[in-house]
Amino acid sequence: MSAQTEKPRLDRAHVRDLLKRMIRIRRFEDKCAELYTQEKIRGFLHLYDGEEAIAGGVIPLLTAKDRIVATYREHGHALVRGIPMNEILAEMYGKAEGCAGGRGGSMHLFSRDHNFYGGNAIVGGGLPLAVGLGLGDQMSGSGGVTVCFFGEGAVAEGEFHESLNLAALWNLPVLFVCENNGYAMGSALDLTEAQTDITAKAQSYGIEASSVDGMDIVAVEVATRRALAEIGSTGGPRFLECKTYRFRAHSMFDAQLYRSKDEVAAWREKGPILRFQTWAESSGLLHDTDVEEITAETDAEIAEAVAFAEAGTEEPVSDLTRYVMAPERPAPPPSRPAGPTVPTTYREAVRAGIIDAMTRDDRVFLMGEDVGRYGGCYAVSKGLLDQFGPDRIRDTPLSESGFTGAGIGAAAAGMRPIVELMTVNFSLLALDQILNTAATLRHMSNNHFGVPVVIRMATGAGKQLAAQHSHSLEGWYAHIPGLRVLAPATMEDARGMLWTALEDPDPVLIFENVMLYNREGPIAQDAGPVDIDRAMVRAEGKDLTLITYGGSLFKTLDAARVLGQDGISAEVIDLRSLRPLDMDTIRASVAKTHRALIVDEGWRSGSLAAEIGMRLAEDSFYDLDAPLGRVCSEEVPIPYAQHLEQAAIPQVDKIVTAARKLMEATP
Repeated sequence: MSAQTEKPRLDRAHVRDLLKRMIRIRRFEDKCAELYTQEKIRGFLHLYDGEEAIAGGVIPLLTAKDRIVATYREHGHALVRGIPMNEILAEMYGKAEGCAGGRGGSMHLFSRDHNFYGGNAIVGGGLPLAVGLGLGDQMSGSGGVTVCFFGEGAVAEGEFHESLNLAALWNLPVLFVCENNGYAMGSALDLTEAQTDITAKAQSYGIEASSVDGMDIVAVEVATRRALAEIGSTGGPRFLECKTYRFRAHSMFDAQLYRSKDEVAAWREKGPILRFQTWAESSGLLHDTDVEEITAETDAEIAEAVAFAEAGTEEPVSDLTRYVMAPERPAPPPSRPAGPTVPTTYREAVRAGIIDAMTRDDRVFLMGEDVGRYGGCYAVSKGLLDQFGPDRIRDTPLSESGFTGAGIGAAAAGMRPIVELMTVNFSLLALDQILNTAATLRHMSNNHFGVPVVIRMATGAGKQLAAQHSHSLEGWYAHIPGLRVLAPATMEDARGMLWTALEDPDPVLIFENVMLYNREGPIAQDAGPVDIDRAMVRAEGKDLTLITYGGSLFKTLDAARVLGQDGISAEVIDLRSLRPLDMDTIRASVAKTHRALIVDEGWRSGSLAAEIGMRLAEDSFYDLDAPLGRVCSEEVPIPYAQHLEQAAIPQVDKIVTAARKLMEATP
C-alpha cells in the first residue's frame, strides 16, 4: 500500500505527468478503434474514452505489492499500471507476444509482474476475486491493498452486495472504485436502479464511501490518497464512486440508440483532458510546447506498439491445451503398506484430513456456511473452531458466489483455502466464480495466475431431502476444463484426497456423498496422502467390469457379490477422479473382461456414464463382446417419498439386473 498521504503537489512536473497519463490512454484507444475497423482487433472492444482521469488518478498511488482487478474496459488501467503498450496491443491482436499470450484479448489483460489480475468479462465478476485477494493479504500480513475497478452496472449484481458485505464484515484492505459512467451498456442508471445513489449503497454496509468528480484527475487523486491512508490506518475497505461519462459506445458493436449526440457533445465539453489541460495552461503550469511533445512521444510509442503487434507470431496450435492445468504438479505420493487400523467414520476421516492439512500448513483455512460455531451442516468441522480459531475456521454469510469467489482470490494470493459449499445445489449460485474464474484463470492469463483452491460439497440423494437438495451434479463439473473433480468413497480417500488436493496448483472440487458420512470402517493409523489421478480396482474379476464412484461404490460392490453367487466374476473400478478420468485403468479392465457396465448417480441424459461409454466405444470397441451398459438415476427430480426416492437412484438390484443382461449378450 502506498505510504503517500499528503496532498498532491501540483507543480509543473506533476501536472505534465497527469496530463500525459490521460493523453496516452486516449490516443492509444483512438488507434485501437481504427485498428478495430480494419479487423486487426476482433471480438469486443470497450474503450475508456472519457474515463481516463480515474485510472490516471488512482493507480500511480499504488505500490508494486498492491493488486489490481479491472473490468473489461481495462486498457487504461493496464497502461497506467505499467504493462508495456507493446504487450497490450499484441494481446489485442491475439499474438503470442501479448501480455496473456493472445489468450485473453482486449477484455482480459494480465500481468503477474505488475500484480494485474486482469479484466473480467462478467459484470461484477471481479468483485469477489478482489475480496479474496484482500483476504489473502490480510491473513498473510503482506500489507498490500487490492483495488477493484467496476462500472455502475455491476451494482445490480448480487456479487456486488455479497462482496461489499464480506469486505466490511472481515475488515479487508480493498479499495472499491466504481466508475459510474451513467449507462450499463444501453440502460441508464435511473432505469435500472431504484436507488441511484451508489455511494449510499456502499455506506449501507458500513463502508466509508465518498463520491468524487471522475472527470477531474486531481479530485480523483486526492480522494484516492485519503482512501489509501484510511485503509492503512484501519486495515478495512473504502469505496470511491467516480462519476464520469464514456464518450464512445459501450463497445464497438454499439449503435448508441439510447442517448443523443447532443448529450455526448455536452459531456465532451467537460472531458477530463480538455478540462485539465485548459486549467493547467491558464495556470501557467504547462508550456506552449508541452502538449505537442506529449502527443509526439505517445504517437511514437503507439507506432512502435503497432509494429510490434503486426510482427507478432501466432501461438502454435500444438500449444492449444497448454496451461489448462499447471505445467508442473507434485509427484503423486508413493504407495505404502497399510499399517495397523483403527475404526472411524467417513465424517471423521474428512475431519481428520482437514486437521492434518491445517496443522501442516498455516496457509490452509476452512471457510463456508456454518462451518464454525455450528460445526458444519454434516458435522464435519465440529470442534475445529475451538482448535484453530475464527480466522482459520471462517463462518461466511449465505452468499455462495461471494465467499467462493473470495476463496478463489485468496488462493490466487497464495493461501490454501478449503471452501465448503453446504450442498451441491448451492454450488450453482457460485457457478460463475467456479466456471469463469477458477477454471479459466490459469489458461486465460497464460499461466500468470493459478487458483489452488479446494472446494468441498455434499452430493447425492437418499436422505429424503426432496428435489432441491438431492442432486448429483458432479458430472456437470467434470465437463469443465481447468478443474479437477474428485469423488472419495473410502475412508482413506476421504482423508487422503484432501491432503493431495491442497498440494495441487489448480482448483480441485471434492464431492462427498451424503450417504457416506455415517459409514463406518477401518482406516490405517498412519493414513496419509493418496494419489488423486488414478482409479482403483476395488474387486478383481474376469467376466464383467463395473465402473462407478462415490456413493454408488458400495452398492456396486454388493452387486458384484450377488453376481458372484451366480458364478459371474465382476471387476469393480472406483473412478475416484472424475476429471481427469483414468481411462487407462478402465480400458485395461475392459480388455480383460470384454464387458462394461457404468453405474452413475447422475441423470442418464448427458451423464458422466455417457462420456465414459463413448470413450470406450472410441478406444475399446474391438475389446467388447457385448453392448455397453449403464445404470443411472431416472429422468425425474428426486422425490421426497422414500420409496420413490429409492426407485429414482441406482440400487443393487438394478445393477445386478443390468449386469446379467450384459452377460446374456453373445459376441
